Amino acid sequence: MTATTAPPPTAAGDPKKPASAKTDPQKHGRLAALLLAPTFLVLAIVIAYPLIAALRESLYRRVEGVDEDGFVIDDERFVGIDNYTAIFAGESAERFWNAFFNTTFFTVTTLILEIVIGISMALVMHHALRGKGLVRASILVPWAIPTAVSAIMWQFIFTADGVANEVLNSQILWTTEGFHAKIAVIIADVWKTAPFVGLLVLAGLQIIPNDVYEAARVDGASAWKQFWQITLPLVKPALMVAVLFRGLDALRMFDLPFVMIGQRKQSVETLSMLAQEEAQQLRFGPAAAYAVVLFVYVAVTAFAFVKLLGADVIGEARTRAKETKQRKVVAA
Repeated sequence: MTATTAPPPTAAGDPKKPASAKTDPQKHGRLAALLLAPTFLVLAIVIAYPLIAALRESLYRRVEGVDEDGFVIDDERFVGIDNYTAIFAGESAERFWNAFFNTTFFTVTTLILEIVIGISMALVMHHALRGKGLVRASILVPWAIPTAVSAIMWQFIFTADGVANEVLNSQILWTTEGFHAKIAVIIADVWKTAPFVGLLVLAGLQIIPNDVYEAARVDGASAWKQFWQITLPLVKPALMVAVLFRGLDALRMFDLPFVMIGQRKQSVETLSMLAQEEAQQLRFGPAAAYAVVLFVYVAVTAFAFVKLLGADVIGEARTRAKETKQRKVVAA
């Protein structure tokens, strides 16, 4: 009795032709993994290692003082979850919850305003008019300005004798403590980042065929119904991606209120500013704990956007994956 060997896998179209990476799913998957290996390595170095290091650092705390023998103590000791306990229920709890509220308030408020203004900008840039290129370039200028430069510019605008008080004919101290400081930060952030939302929405508007609007006009649909029932549903994927990226960016807000209003201002202090101040005071354990809490907050928000609001950042990849599985089942 002799042993037989299985013939090599062949392509689906030609039984005599050996299968290649394009026709064999297993070889195709191995080739894809090999090509993506450098990217995964870079992501592991840039993202995974700092995250693990921050998580480890958050379990330690710097101890300074003098021991029983009179020697100076200056080292780090393992304290477990004490840094996290101090954040939520310790002496820093009030300051943390204030920063958490400010971060959430800035995120929600700026997102709502940026969606409205960004969609309006996209509609203006999308319509056929003279000087369309000039309009698009002028609208995108604020987004191209560095955030620190934008903060300094708005700081001059909101000074006691600045343009804002001249226009309003008032003497509001915008860059001091109070709700007016929040308003100043929101105005500056919306002015800078609303064009980003408008740019992504414009990309979604340009792929909508004109035949859809012509059919709606023939059916007697008004401009508002065309926007609400045609434009908004078709532009939703691009809009959700814009909202996702802007929301995650707003949760990490640091440089704009830090430069524009200043440090240790209760009305505008965010979680990123709180973590930066702890690190500046060489309290790296509590600073890492703040950073980990902020990371969890951002991750949960991103998950909610993707799962609940349908912000599918990978496009039709899932649909294509399902179709591939179905073809494999049929072929089997």
